[in-house]
Amino acid sequence: MTMAELVAEAPSSGRFEPSGGVHVFPIRVYYEDTDALGIVYYVNYLKFAERARTEMLRLQGHDQHDLLAEQGIGFTVRRCEVDYRAPARLDDVLSVHTSLAELRGASLSLNQSVMRNGVTLAQLSLKIACIDTAGRAVRVPDPIRALFEPQIANHGNNSE
Repeated sequence: MTMAELVAEAPSSGRFEPSGGVHVFPIRVYYEDTDALGIVYYVNYLKFAERARTEMLRLQGHDQHDLLAEQGIGFTVRRCEVDYRAPARLDDVLSVHTSLAELRGASLSLNQSVMRNGVTLAQLSLKIACIDTAGRAVRVPDPIRALFEPQIANHGNNSE
């Protein structure tokens, strides 16, 4: 299989808004995501948000597996606050909008919205820690920091 064929078959990693600061990740609600009433089970919003963060990093040329193997680091959720506003249902087409609010030495703060047709269904506020293989907080590596800093400049505050 050629590289072009692989790319054509690869799932979407989403896109960055033209302003460069907001990552948009499309997702469809499947039967497995819902409860008996056909409404998305609350914990699945966290899974949708996790996929979006992973794909945002991948779209910028960094794979979680490679970061662990090559740099000995990973990212973990330290804090998550979710405001559930309206239900998503079976077969809905959703988008997860991710923006960076703050970049610190060993952590970053993100805002994520799960949306359907421009309406926010769930709003998440997260603090993500950069950790080493022993689980200790470590400074966000400069190559990753360089990717995030322009996004912070466009949509948040950069503090050290």
